[in-house]
Amino acid sequence: MIPDTIHATAVALDGEAVLLLGPSGAGKSDLALRLIDRGWRLVADDRVVLTVVGGRLVASVPPVLAGQMEVRGLGIVMEETAAAPVALALDLAVPPDRLPEPASGAWHGIAIPLFAFDAFAESAPLKAERALRAALATLNNRPVADHIPPEATRAAPPMLIISGMSGAGKATALKALEDLDYEAVDNLPLGLVDTLLASAEGGEGPPRPVAFGIDTRTRAFDAQALVDRLRVLRGEGVDIRLVYIDCSDDELARRFSETRRRHPLALDRPFADGVALERELTAPLKRWADLVMDTTGLSVTDLRRRIADRLGRGDQSQLTVTIQSFGFAHGLPRNADLVFDMRFLANPHWEPELRPLTGEDPTVAAYVAGDPAYEPAVARIADLLATLIPGYGREGKAYLTIAIGCTGGRHRSVAVSRELQRRLAETGHPALLVHRDVGKQGNDAAILTAAPTSRDGGAT
Repeated sequence: MIPDTIHATAVALDGEAVLLLGPSGAGKSDLALRLIDRGWRLVADDRVVLTVVGGRLVASVPPVLAGQMEVRGLGIVMEETAAAPVALALDLAVPPDRLPEPASGAWHGIAIPLFAFDAFAESAPLKAERALRAALATLNNRPVADHIPPEATRAAPPMLIISGMSGAGKATALKALEDLDYEAVDNLPLGLVDTLLASAEGGEGPPRPVAFGIDTRTRAFDAQALVDRLRVLRGEGVDIRLVYIDCSDDELARRFSETRRRHPLALDRPFADGVALERELTAPLKRWADLVMDTTGLSVTDLRRRIADRLGRGDQSQLTVTIQSFGFAHGLPRNADLVFDMRFLANPHWEPELRPLTGEDPTVAAYVAGDPAYEPAVARIADLLATLIPGYGREGKAYLTIAIGCTGGRHRSVAVSRELQRRLAETGHPALLVHRDVGKQGNDAAILTAAPTSRDGGAT
């Protein structure tokens, strides 16, 4: 059989090759370089020879290109090459679907799983590894789990390593992740990574994702050792990613000047020397990072929003909303962000049969809702809150407390709070409900100084 030579790049993991297809500029060499840095091996760059050996399609390098790889901006670099059987093909010229249908390509009459693929996506190396694993499962007619090392069967939670330049925003990133329900640990020694992983697995219920900061302040900091450890963990099936927080030198200088802090690597030398040294020490982390975030020009709120967009968990809400009823007679809630006064509504306190009850009672709630001003007021407040809540979330606010008040905090505020909670839930904004003063019935008499002159005056 005559070998085919195709325009493609091929890389292999554990002796199984992936064809990277697409025209010049599609990202073949770029993706190959990122995969090689994760432990893959180059089969061939730009031209791939395809033959059939033992019933399998095998990729190899044309002799004239052996040991060579073209890297845009650098030129030809030397990289060891080796032949490998093909298990998967990725088409970098076609935009991928969110949920693609199974497809295949054929060379020499042998069908190979084929996927449209975005080579420049931040998660491209991880997706390529997952796609290869699934292709191998299909190839061998075995469940995907059969290809996962035994160590990977443990219920390891997702893990993030946050590293980068001092002053670029690592602490802010960790705090934002903590608000997203990550278990965040800063300045963690490399030797404790396995301990942290084991503790995260051992708790009850679903494991929490873990984020920990490692930088040049860490004792015995060694960027290359960290990279090597990450490769081992990924080989064991641990879902772990590295995020590098960067910033321009000028912006770092401005931030350190404003806070009057010394750079941790420039305690006895010029600031610029400390920044240069830190860039050199952390260079392996930046090269190997799954995500590099440049915070130059970003405010704290902007960074928190970007962290939530890129690293947030889809089933977690960033903003916790609480609706709290209260009585003005007992003082404003100190933690209130928004306050609405319900003392314009008819007061159930002046109905003897309703006075002992609270706004949670359907009879009291119906009485309050019977006021002609109730429906337009509550509808407009609900619409306003539905408009404001997403904005607070986008600005990185973690907690929002909406206080609903009446005189004593037992009837009108309680009923309106319950109704607002229901209406917000219908618009996709679930809220906690807290009644601060509903149990303070003994204070009603002290609130009143005279009998009301109308049905609308007086307490609660």
